[in-house]
Amino acid sequence: MFQDPTSASAPTNHSAVLPEHDYEAGRHMLFGSLSYVQTVIKLLHKLNYAEPNDWSRPLPTGQPNEVMAILTNRVRVD
Repeated sequence: MFQDPTSASAPTNHSAVLPEHDYEAGRHMLFGSLSYVQTVIKLLHKLNYAEPNDWSRPLPTGQPNEVMAILTNRVRVD
């Protein structure tokens, strides 16, 4: 990814020499009132983090006035 500054060789096409990247899945969980969960999902969408349709539907948690929404996403890890 970074070139050794002490290296005397010319720059190379790094995409050709980098190893294959693996993807890992992770989950984000939001807990709160329905209006809170919907507001945070919209905010994350405005920040280009996740599409609203990628979240689960709000699920009841058993606590008064509380729901949960889950986002599973995959990211490339080195």
